Order: sequence, then C-alpha cells, then structure tokens
Amino acid sequence: MSQAFVKESEEQWLHEIAPTLPALVIYLTRENNGIRVYEKEHLVDPKTGKDVYRMSNGLSYSKDSEGRWCII
Repeated sequence: MSQAFVKESEEQWLHEIAPTLPALVIYLTRENNGIRVYEKEHLVDPKTGKDVYRMSNGLSYSKDSEGRWCII
C-alpha cells in the first residue's frame, strides 16, 4: 500500500513537518479538527532576525536553528 496516506492512528509532531508555511497551515488545520488555520501576521523578531508567523489559532510559530517549526 502507498505510504502517501498517513493512517489516522499515526500522529505527526510539529517539528516533523516540512519547514514551509503551506505545510504548517495543513498541519495546524488537521490538528484543529479540519477548521482552517491561516496566517494572520508575519513579523521578524528584532532580537533574533527570525520570521515569526502569528496564526489564527492564537499561537505564533517560527523555525528553530535546525529549520524545524516550533511554537514561540
């Protein structure tokens, strides 16, 4: 059987998804029971220079030093 489909019982963690904004949106929407999560604001952290994405679920996300998504 194709590995293209993830079984419902196989959980995926935030740090495991691709480091792209569309992948983050898809992941967050799936975690939000299918209710679409979208980008509300894009900022650059003045201390670190990293991109920060404020999402409609009320949380902000950025990438760590290894390029993986994390909640900030």
